Amino acid sequence: MNKINIEISIKFVDSWPKDEIVELYKAGLWWKDTYDPSGIDSLIEGSFAFAVVVDKKSGKAIGMGRIISDGISDAYIQDLVILPEYRGQGIGKQLLTALLERCSSQGILWIGLIAEPDQDGFYSRLGFKQMEKYVPMKYEKED
Repeated sequence: MNKINIEISIKFVDSWPKDEIVELYKAGLWWKDTYDPSGIDSLIEGSFAFAVVVDKKSGKAIGMGRIISDGISDAYIQDLVILPEYRGQGIGKQLLTALLERCSSQGILWIGLIAEPDQDGFYSRLGFKQMEKYVPMKYEKED
């Protein structure tokens, strides 16, 4: 992978251009064609914190991550993604660190996430541990 010489900033935002957020969700393979981009504003507003990684030269979002939390005790890191051409340069680590610092600054110390397959190594290097005897589960309505 070729490294791109890039200066970034990490911004906690209340809104961001929908097309850039959709592009990031698509890069994470989390966007479905049935989703309505007009819901992006509500998604950002409904997050405890929503961060974008911005390429300082272009002003474009090249990464994002968000925190879902009650604001008191527990938080979950969600939707952490960096565009493929910018991966492998420590940008994801910087973003995750900023999200963890936001939680810590609010006194939230129980922070969880569900790692994508083969991404547990990234998170474990940054302090996350597997929760032994716990099983992530997802509700799926039966027909």
